[in-house]
Formats: sequence, C-alpha cells, structure tokens
Amino acid sequence: MDGTGERSLPEPDSQGSRVGDDVEIVVNVGGVRQVLYGDLLSRYPETRLAELLTCLAGGYDSIFSLCDDYDPGKREFYFDRDPDAFKCVLEVYYFGEVHMKKGICPICFKGEMDFWKVDLKFLDQCCRSHLREKREELEEIARRVQLILDDLGRDAAAGRWRRCQQRVWKFLEKPESSRPARAVAVLSFLLILLSSMVMCMGTIPELQVLDAEGSRVEHPTLESVETACIGWFTLEYLLRLFASPNKLHFVLSFMNIVDVLAILPFYVSLTLTHLGARMMELTKVQQAVQALRIMRVARIFKLARHSTGLQTLTYALKRSFKELGLLLMYLAVGIFVFSALGYTMEQSHPETLFKSIPQSFWWAIITMTTVGYGDIYPKTTLGKLNAAISFLCGVIAIALPIHPIINNFVRYYNKQRVLETAAKHELELMELNSGGAGGGEGKAVGSLGDLDNLPPLEPAAGKEGAWGSRLKISHSDTVIPLLTQEKHHRTRLQSCK
Repeated sequence: MDGTGERSLPEPDSQGSRVGDDVEIVVNVGGVRQVLYGDLLSRYPETRLAELLTCLAGGYDSIFSLCDDYDPGKREFYFDRDPDAFKCVLEVYYFGEVHMKKGICPICFKGEMDFWKVDLKFLDQCCRSHLREKREELEEIARRVQLILDDLGRDAAAGRWRRCQQRVWKFLEKPESSRPARAVAVLSFLLILLSSMVMCMGTIPELQVLDAEGSRVEHPTLESVETACIGWFTLEYLLRLFASPNKLHFVLSFMNIVDVLAILPFYVSLTLTHLGARMMELTKVQQAVQALRIMRVARIFKLARHSTGLQTLTYALKRSFKELGLLLMYLAVGIFVFSALGYTMEQSHPETLFKSIPQSFWWAIITMTTVGYGDIYPKTTLGKLNAAISFLCGVIAIALPIHPIINNFVRYYNKQRVLETAAKHELELMELNSGGAGGGEGKAVGSLGDLDNLPPLEPAAGKEGAWGSRLKISHSDTVIPLLTQEKHHRTRLQSCK
C-alpha cells in the first residue's frame, strides 16, 4: 500500500483524528487486507467500520473496543471474523443493500451483520427468506428437543395425580418411550385394519344373515368383532383425554376429531336401534342407521396417527393448495369448453348421446382425466376430433401442477428427517456440554425473532448520486470483486451468486 501514508489515520497518541473525505483506513478481516475510504464509510455512521474513523482520538481503549488488534506501524485494524461474510456486508456501503452469498450459514451471517452493526433492514428480501426459513427450522428443533426433555424429565413438584397423567400420556402418545408403549401402538394399528376389514366383509351377501323381518344384516360374529374394536378405540380416546395436558387443544385437534368420528356412529346407531323405534317408524330408523354406518369409513384415517408417510402427504397437500387450485381451474375451463363443443358438433347425428351441455360435462370429465367409461361418446368426425384434442389438453393440464406437488412432498419429507437427526444431535451435545448447547440454541433462535418485524427495504438516501465520480475503489491484497470505474452497478442476480 505504497503512496497512501500521507492520507492514513494518525497514531493513537495524536490529539485528534482527521476525519474527512480523503481519510482512509486499513482493515484486515480474517487475513484479507482491505483499504476503505472515509467518504464511503461515513454514509452509515452507526456501523462499526464508520466508528473506526474517530476511534483513534480515544486512544487504545477506544480502538480495542471496536477491533481485535491494531498495528500502529502499519496503521491496520485486525478483525478475527469471516472474510466471505465481510465482503457481503461491505456491499451496503456501495449498493445500500446486502446480499448473502450461497454457502454461508444464514444464522452466522446474521451474527456477522450484528457485529458490523449493519441493520437487518439492509438485507435484501431475497435473502431474508433464508433467514426466516432457518429460524423456523431452529424453532422446530428446539420444540422437538423440549418435547424429548419433557418426556425424560420428571417434575418433582407435581402431585401423584399429575405424575399419573404424565405417565399415561407418555405411554399412549410416545410409542418409542418403551416396549409396552410400542406394543400398544402396534395393537391399535392392527385393530384399525381389522375394523376396516370387518366393515368391508359385512357388505358381502354370503356373510350376511336374515333378521326377524327378513332383511339382510351383518353376521353376529362380525358385529362382535366390531364392538370389541370400538370398545378399544373408546377406551384409548378417553385415556388420552384424561391424560392430556391441554384438554381444549386435544378436543379441537384434527386427528382427535377423526377419532371421534370413527367411534361416534357406532353409539348413535346403537341408540337409534334400541330407543329410536319408540319415537319414529322402523323404516326411518333403519335408513338413519345405514347412513351412519357409512361414516365408519372415517376410521381408516386413524392410520395417519401411526404413519409418518400419511402425515407427510397431508402436509404436502396443504402446502400445494395453489397448485391444486391451478389444476382445478385448468380442468374447469377445459371441461366447459370441450363439453360445449362436443354438444354442438354431435347435434347433427340422429342418435347423439349428448342431450345437453350439463350432461356433456360428465363426458368431458372422464375424457380429460383419461378415464373414458364409454357410456357416452361422440359419433361424428368433428366430435371425435374434439374428443382427441380434449384428451391431449387434459393430460397436459394434469401434468403441469404435479411436479410442484411432488417437490413439496419430497422437500417436507427430507426436512423432517433432517430435523429429527438435528434434534438427536442437539441432545447429544447437551449431554456432552451439560446443557451448554441447549442455551446456545435458544439464543440462536431468539436472535432471529426480530425478522418478522423487519421494515421494508428503502433505497438509501443519495444512493444514485453516491455512485458518481467521487466513489473511490477499495484496495485489497487479495482478489475481491468490487466496483470498477467502468461498471458502477450489478444486477440482483449477480449479487446473489
């Protein structure tokens, strides 16, 4: 850095510091030497680099409160920080915004921004999403770790009744907690399958018997098996309700609502069978019982409680509402257009099967979805050509949104596996460090809590004018791609690479 000594900052023992547009400071961040100018840093006077311009007047105490080391001979400030992150943070002085490069941990990068005293509002929106996603992952890991710790820990202050509830809740909700708990979970899973098979077998005519009125009803053996299964489901639900720490949340939970719908038809049917005949006609009672029996199909959804795959599929569908909406919109437009064309083209045939446009909707649905029952089909040449075009359009319309839905499923499934592994690793670190890692995690999660309240990005004052001829280019002993006199701007895509 020859030729720059006459513009360098004075020694710490000077009576003042010459802060002006021509002042330059030398910083060494992680071995990367960088020369910055005062007019560039003074744009954001509250940052750490800007404070270096005036710290020399305060002596060594002021200097070492800002940096890790200082060399009076070279007039160089040393920082034991990440040089790659520093290059990103340095962009705020040139562009008025910060872009996080790929490969940098979002949490570590936020720590670097805090160290350099650069507000998060300068972080571009394309990079804030990475911070928010990482914050959500850390919160999920912290939640899982806390659940595991709650299962392992024992509240000494809790009474005997409360400890009993905790043991029952752990036994029913945590199959991995013990072998008996796993055995009960497997038994519940098998009973769900058995009850579903009994419901299906009860509709086979060869397995039905005649009652006193001559009507076919389920075999008594099948009814006994179903009664035993319902009794188990009822006992399981009541025990879980008894042991639940939050009764209201338990009752309103989706899976618990499914459990209620799986057992409720049995008791309503039993009530109508024995008491309903006194209040209404027998025929109406039988119709009501038959309608309630259809609701027994809800018990198959109880499998989602024991299947991670079904839970992942449900989450993927919830995250894919936009893609599913596009799929339904494409199909709706195609169904309306091709059914109207099919009806119009088939009117010239004397034996047409297209009686009306609403009736043609059914033909368009089974054609665009490649089902083709054959109950209604075109007979004219133009009608067949319309059917071929509708078939091709249906295949394309269905295929377009499928890929994002599959990606959502794979992404969530892989994320759950990573979070589960991370939670186990966090517990191992907590055991090694006697809780030190847990505190560090909580701090990391908490430090990201202000991301949701970030103000929208606003262009820095005088940003356009700052890119004039007065802009000086920083010197570096290493190859650091910064602005050149010929190119004073970069696109957002280039900055994020």
